[in-house]
Amino acid sequence: MRTASPRRYLMCPPAHYRVTYCINPWMDPRKPVDPAFALFQWEDLRDRYRALGHTVEVMDALPGLPDMVFAANGATVVDGRVLGARFANPERAAEAPAHLEWFRGHGHTDIQEPDHVNEGEGDFAVTSSWLLAGQGFRSSPLAHDEAQEFFRRPVISLELTDPRYYHLDTALAVLDDTADEIMYFPGAFSPGSRAVLQRLFPRALLATEEDAAGFGLNAVSDGLNVLLPRAAAGLFAPLRSRGFVPHAVDLSEFHKAGGSVKCCTQELRP
Repeated sequence: MRTASPRRYLMCPPAHYRVTYCINPWMDPRKPVDPAFALFQWEDLRDRYRALGHTVEVMDALPGLPDMVFAANGATVVDGRVLGARFANPERAAEAPAHLEWFRGHGHTDIQEPDHVNEGEGDFAVTSSWLLAGQGFRSSPLAHDEAQEFFRRPVISLELTDPRYYHLDTALAVLDDTADEIMYFPGAFSPGSRAVLQRLFPRALLATEEDAAGFGLNAVSDGLNVLLPRAAAGLFAPLRSRGFVPHAVDLSEFHKAGGSVKCCTQELRP
């Protein structure tokens, strides 16, 4: 029997969300964002979390930072310790201090500003045994050592090789962080990283290329409920067969910038 555990999330509204530059293959400034529809989709996701019994904290969006809505990238929080982000692209650089200011203003004291490039939970995923860490497009391998020292958890480095899956959270999702249960798309990883994932997670749910391209791995799970894009319909039956309850969410406006459910959601782990 699977059970949901209450979570605390941090989100940032899409007040200034637009696609005005291109820093991943999904972004095309020629394809305009519908701001009203984006806000509707974001509020729907926020309300779903709250309806499931989770707490959602909201930080203010800042003008000039259109990707700030992707709150998962701003930091990683494990055991109440906050490792800040250092963005690879100058367009997003100012998001990092904004996130740390929010944490300092909300009672967090165990905070570290990173020396090396990492993009928060975009490239860090927490299981019960490991901190999975992506590299290849954004985060530096040196950031993995930094995270291991700070969080005092073993870090497993995974190399991403397909530019469509530029962050780990576009290619892998943690389904149960008490039982090391994940789902991922093998085609996003190098052969060595695929072998490591197979050894560590032999029972993992493997996504098809179609479901990965529908942002199906950019999902959030509370141990029972899995919120994921409705476009990744091929994952619903496998999730149900494992005892999870999938919830189809429409975040199509955010797909235009290469993000979805998880990108909009940072978990504040106590």
